[in-house]
Amino acid sequence: MVMQRLVSEVMTSPLFTVQADTPLQEAVALLNQHHISALPVVGAKGELLGELSEQDLMVRESGFEAGPYVLLLDSVIYLKNPLQWDKEVHQVLGNFVEDLINRHPHTCALDLPLPQAAKLLHNGKTQRLFVLNPEGMPVGVLTRGDVVRALAEAI
Repeated sequence: MVMQRLVSEVMTSPLFTVQADTPLQEAVALLNQHHISALPVVGAKGELLGELSEQDLMVRESGFEAGPYVLLLDSVIYLKNPLQWDKEVHQVLGNFVEDLINRHPHTCALDLPLPQAAKLLHNGKTQRLFVLNPEGMPVGVLTRGDVVRALAEAI
């Protein structure tokens, strides 16, 4: 009987991290230098707060549209949710990681069997799972590529 592999055996580690007050330019440089698509954002004690991904940066670089509006008696009435518009403005104008942080990153535990992690990646429609130790601190990342490499090694 073949022993089932765990996330801890195939994850990528060590992990590059940033904090919420890290300048965006510094975070972008890390992504570029290390050819990675996302960084976990950690708090002062190393706990996971969220993630900063290439996709978050794309929103910033592509700008935003105010959306459809109607002019009525010299007033502008937006037909798009103004709260969403405010969020997009903030994303475009932000200068720190906290301005673009995604506070709902996909995660898994170190001891999760690889087939279950692959299912999380697939069902969550995500490219990565940040791997957390029992204290909730990120210690690695499991990507779709890591899963494919593990499958290839098993052949």
